[in-house]
Amino acid sequence: MSDASAKFHPQEFLPTPPAAGGDLRVAHDGLSFWQFMVAGSVAGLVEHTAMFPVDTLKTRMQAQRPCQPPMGLRQALASVLRVEGPFGLYRGIGAMGLGAGPAHAVYFSVYETAKEFLSRGNPNNPAAHAGSGVLATVASDAVFTPMDTVKQRLQLRDSPYKGVVDCVGRVLREEGPRAFFVSYRTTVVMNAPFTAVHFATYEAAKRGLIEVSPESANDERLVVHATAGAAAGALAAVVTTPLDVVKTQLQCQGVCGCERFSSSSTLEVIRAIVRRDGYAGLVRGWKPRMLFHAPAAAICWSTYEASKSSFQEFNKKNTAS
Repeated sequence: MSDASAKFHPQEFLPTPPAAGGDLRVAHDGLSFWQFMVAGSVAGLVEHTAMFPVDTLKTRMQAQRPCQPPMGLRQALASVLRVEGPFGLYRGIGAMGLGAGPAHAVYFSVYETAKEFLSRGNPNNPAAHAGSGVLATVASDAVFTPMDTVKQRLQLRDSPYKGVVDCVGRVLREEGPRAFFVSYRTTVVMNAPFTAVHFATYEAAKRGLIEVSPESANDERLVVHATAGAAAGALAAVVTTPLDVVKTQLQCQGVCGCERFSSSSTLEVIRAIVRRDGYAGLVRGWKPRMLFHAPAAAICWSTYEASKSSFQEFNKKNTAS
């Protein structure tokens, strides 16, 4: 998960702790634990695949060479299409696929384990949900960050790497394993405020939408969640853009003319960006980042619910047979 947006699951969508006797069943929808994990993984893959071109544009805008003038969203899109064609928008998508699926699976398994331990018999404990979400984010980011680094390097214009395998091999030989995790700390620090802003905005937007049309709230449940999630994702994305810029520049440093930093400290990189580009350099790519997370949340919710429904039908058929 390049960001935490795919990891937000309000209480009515979250599984309750496993029942006594060790049966890993999700009480509210009858799904097995592994089915819940698969549903989340599929949702994450569909979300990131659908929005990948926008992510490529964001990376190009955030990782410009120091000597280049700032590039806008339209300029970035025109540049990719003119030089590389439509397929240039999907360069690095293989790395995303290799990272997003396992990262989502890790997120759900860690979340469930932590929530069962922290809830201590109270499945409606919001503090336990929050703490479990933090632990799950730390674990899943550790899985996704290496492939996110590969993805971003492949997304650069004139990337020197031929593909995922070539990039992994060259980074290991030339920079060592540490290069894959140089942005991990920044990623975790970024996802903390992202989570806070996302949840606060989501709950406020959801309440507002339900109050507008309370009589149809149940019938339009998926629409309400998708709309509220889109608003929350967009705002959280804008607020945390500076940290995302730092993450991108750390992952792409020394490649295609990108500046190399003497330290992986978030504050040091921020100071370097401000000295070089001014404060405007910290908000590069905010438009594509917002355009990514708004529809991505809606796509993720829709796919997640559809996957769960498919598993429910599958379980019903097996029970009846």
